[in-house]
Amino acid sequence: MKVFVELYTKRRSNPDYIILDIDPTDDPCHGNQQLSFFHGYYYEKIYHDLVIFDGETGELVTPVLRPGNVHGADGVVEVLEWLLPQIRKAWPMTEIIIRADGGLAVPRLYEYLEREGCWYVIGLITNDRLRKLNERAMKDAEAIFDMTGKREQVLCEFEYQAGSWTRSRRVIGKAELLEKGPNQRFVVTNVPGPIPNAVYDFYRERGEGAENRIKEWKTMMHADRLSCHKFYANWFRLLLYSAAYVLMWSLKQNLAGTELERSTVETIRLKIIKLGARIRSTARRFWIHCASGYPYKNIWIHLHAQLAPG
Repeated sequence: MKVFVELYTKRRSNPDYIILDIDPTDDPCHGNQQLSFFHGYYYEKIYHDLVIFDGETGELVTPVLRPGNVHGADGVVEVLEWLLPQIRKAWPMTEIIIRADGGLAVPRLYEYLEREGCWYVIGLITNDRLRKLNERAMKDAEAIFDMTGKREQVLCEFEYQAGSWTRSRRVIGKAELLEKGPNQRFVVTNVPGPIPNAVYDFYRERGEGAENRIKEWKTMMHADRLSCHKFYANWFRLLLYSAAYVLMWSLKQNLAGTELERSTVETIRLKIIKLGARIRSTARRFWIHCASGYPYKNIWIHLHAQLAPG
């Protein structure tokens, strides 16, 4: 796991800030894997992985395999206690911003990040007290819907202190009226300046920063295939799948400026790597003969030039 962090910090030199998207995700198990358990939320037998991606670049920073019956926030502070010192050693002046969904909305995490001087934007599970505080925004959203027939997001902010919190914190509330009824969402943050719309838009970007990357990691790199019996054997398999993802991510960085620069891992694999060719060897070199009609020939040549030793 330390290698992943070392690779991550060596790619750039002292960025002004980084965004770390932290997400729990299910890894379904279909056998008798050690420490796999039935999870009521996912309604199946799983491992409950924890993954951290760079929210802007999509690079995988570290994967953690966890037993299937743990809470979404279980061990997240311990992982950050291990991870953040390594990042700060490499980038002592870099601001660290943590972004996560409501599965990680626990006071222990807020308190840790506040002590460490990190910014955070984390989803909150909706409850009656939050709905009450968001009541004015909901009425405004209903009025807009009645006048225009279109849904419109109305955002507000307020101070909120849950029963398990030691103090109040800034919460951004979103209200909109859909055809199916009211839709309210909440985000807790220690970011003081930006208007509520900016904070909530930043939170929404985690869909690209984390959720789509998890989809690539699991479905395209097969990180959900943990069929060994022993727990640590499966963790090792998870690291191998993650290493494959990082290799593909690194390959993608060399496609900047081409038509494939925004492609998924699967597209790159099918169009660049999974390529039919004839291999011919001579005494001095290997020759790779590709089809003359190969449509991505120029991109392949460009990529080879980027990766070949100088």
